[in-house]
Amino acid sequence: MNGAGNAFVVIDARDAAAPPALNADLVRAVAAAHPFDQLLVLEPCDAADFRLRVWNRDGGEVGACGNGARAAAALVFGEGGRETLAMASAGGPLAARRLPDGSAEVDLGRPRFGWREIPLAREMDALSLDYAVDLPGGGRLESPGAVSMGNPHVVFFVDDVDAVPVAETGPQVETDALFPERANVGFAEIRARDDIRLRVWERGAGLTLACGTGAAAALVAAHRRGLADREARVEADGGALGVRWDADDHVHLSGPVEFEGEIGLDLVEPRRARGCARLDRVMRLPHFPRP
Repeated sequence: MNGAGNAFVVIDARDAAAPPALNADLVRAVAAAHPFDQLLVLEPCDAADFRLRVWNRDGGEVGACGNGARAAAALVFGEGGRETLAMASAGGPLAARRLPDGSAEVDLGRPRFGWREIPLAREMDALSLDYAVDLPGGGRLESPGAVSMGNPHVVFFVDDVDAVPVAETGPQVETDALFPERANVGFAEIRARDDIRLRVWERGAGLTLACGTGAAAALVAAHRRGLADREARVEADGGALGVRWDADDHVHLSGPVEFEGEIGLDLVEPRRARGCARLDRVMRLPHFPRP
């Protein structure tokens, strides 16, 4: 599946006798055979409709993935009979509602701004971090905002996002000692109070076509700086996402979701990847920008 080009391999293990026993090496092996940004697993959960677990393609399990949550919800909504869903995740509870076009809007919960919650290595005002990064070839980016959307984000506000060397600057910021759990790094261009252009370097995934929690973080950080309203269209390389920060302090994410096809995973027992086709029937659609 993909959400605005954000590529996922999804394992539906809701009815499995036991969830797949994944580890970093196994996830990296799947990523080598079937390139993705995140691997999602839907597992049974007594406290919610299902538990959503998320691995980046580098093998690290992470707490949140906004577009991944939308994809998982859209998959379940596609079965019919449901208008709302509750999901458990390592980043906290998530709720989703079915939109008229069949896609899903996900409630990502409340953003967090405490330096320990993000987390940062030392006390600092998340509104405008005392932090800067030098750009290759000259120039400097300073004073990003920081926020946790169940995962850590920093957001730099720039005049022209397409002029920023994201692939070179992103990993430098991601691995800086200020961010003990690494960071997702957003570069946001405010085109209007309800229109943001965004590119994101995702920790463990690299430069992606879209990042749902990154879009949420960009809107939240921009609004806190007085640069944007509480609702905006956030245009990523792969498409536009809708972000709304409501009066109850919850951030809602919507946007396109597409089903790409089915694959067979030799590294996972077939019964644990319900409905998968064999490897010779793998579908690869053109908008997967992967080798």
